[in-house]
This record gives sequence, C-alpha cells and structure tokens, in this order.
Amino acid sequence: MKITTGVDIIEVDRIKNAIEDLGDNFLNRIYTKREIDYCNKAEMLKYQRYAAGFAAKEAVFKAISEFINGREDALWKEIEMISSFGEKPVINVEKIKDKMKKTADSLELKQIDISISHIKDYAVASVVAVFE
Repeated sequence: MKITTGVDIIEVDRIKNAIEDLGDNFLNRIYTKREIDYCNKAEMLKYQRYAAGFAAKEAVFKAISEFINGREDALWKEIEMISSFGEKPVINVEKIKDKMKKTADSLELKQIDISISHIKDYAVASVVAVFE
C-alpha cells in the first residue's frame, strides 16, 4: 500500500478572469459537463465552485503524478469531482485509472479522499490517494 497527498490553493479571480476571457474554450478544456452544470447552479458562488474544482484537479494531479502516463493537461477532464449540495465531494476514480502507468509492479489506485473549501477570494483542496 502507498498513500500520497496533494494540496492546491487558487485565487477565485484567476478562474473568474479565465472564464470571462476565454469562455467555453476554457470551461470545456478543464471541466466536465457535470462539473459545469453543478457550478452554474449556484449564481452567487459560481466562481468559488469553479475555483474549488480547479484546485481539486491540481491537488489530485499532485497526489497521483508519479503514477500516470502523460502530462497534466491531458488529465483535466479525467479528474472529475462529483459534488452534490450538502454532501462531501468525491473524485471519480474510474476515469483516472485509464491514465495510470501499467507495469508489472505497479500499484492500483483504490481511493481518493478530498476536502475542499472556498471563501470570497480563495479556494483550496486537499487530497489523499490510496494505492494497493
């Protein structure tokens, strides 16, 4: 068993500016349809949710980077955070597994636990990944 961690913090305005400047090109490159729908449901917190999702993707990448093939930019949409109002967010591990290195001694990704938080100006995500 191996346990890895990742953490990321981002300014909400960086994501807001990217969305306003690049629009759907940015959104569709980084987020899944499910993530976009979730973020857009909260008019007042929309940009905080997008920033938290971005931080989550960065934190996951940091936790699993030694086990993946390819670069981070190829993983944006494979790292999907599933969120429901009032429930703890989860990472869709099955989407990530296809990008994992396949070697005789490789460990299998079993679980990713995530915690996110956001305030007016910042969003943060912390991840623990478990490999067996």
